[in-house]
Amino acid sequence: MTENVSFRRKPLTPEQRQARDAARRQEAEKAMRDHEAAQKAFHANRERLKAERLAREAAAAKD
Repeated sequence: MTENVSFRRKPLTPEQRQARDAARRQEAEKAMRDHEAAQKAFHANRERLKAERLAREAAAAKD
C-alpha cells in the first residue's frame, strides 16, 4: 500500500515573504507597462491605417 505522505512547504519568514511580494509587485508593474505600450502601439497603428484608408477612399472618390 502507498503511504499518505504530504509534502508541506516550509513556512516563509517575514523577510522572504516581503521579498516575494516585492518581486511579484515588480513583475506585475512590468506586465502592466508592457501591456500599455502594446495598446498604445496598436491604437497608433490603427489610426495610421485608418488615415491611409480614408486618403485612398478620398482619392478614389475624386476619380
